[in-house]
Amino acid sequence: MTQPAAAPVVRRVDARHRYEILVEDKAAGFTAYRDRDGRRVFFHTEIDDAYAGQGLASTLVQEALDDVRSAGLRIVPVCPYVAKFLTKHEEFADLADPVTPEVVEWLDGVLKR
Repeated sequence: MTQPAAAPVVRRVDARHRYEILVEDKAAGFTAYRDRDGRRVFFHTEIDDAYAGQGLASTLVQEALDDVRSAGLRIVPVCPYVAKFLTKHEEFADLADPVTPEVVEWLDGVLKR
């Protein structure tokens, strides 16, 4: 009898400024952020092609936003995936601040883009 697949696990990795999603202890993807003035600025979400189509990005972002809420922070959805997620999940709308040119300029400086 085969074991059912383990549920994906999301963990915050502060040293790498990101949340990672693991499937059976293997990294399947991440959403990256930088913190500024009580706001977690999400700027990139990526799921490995081997895990595409399994709903992992949604699980990852939902758990990341739950963590942000429990930490008492707000979010700025620079990442297009996070912004799209927010349009479908109004329960997180109260956490979101608008993406402004000033935030994008700050982020570009931090990331040296």
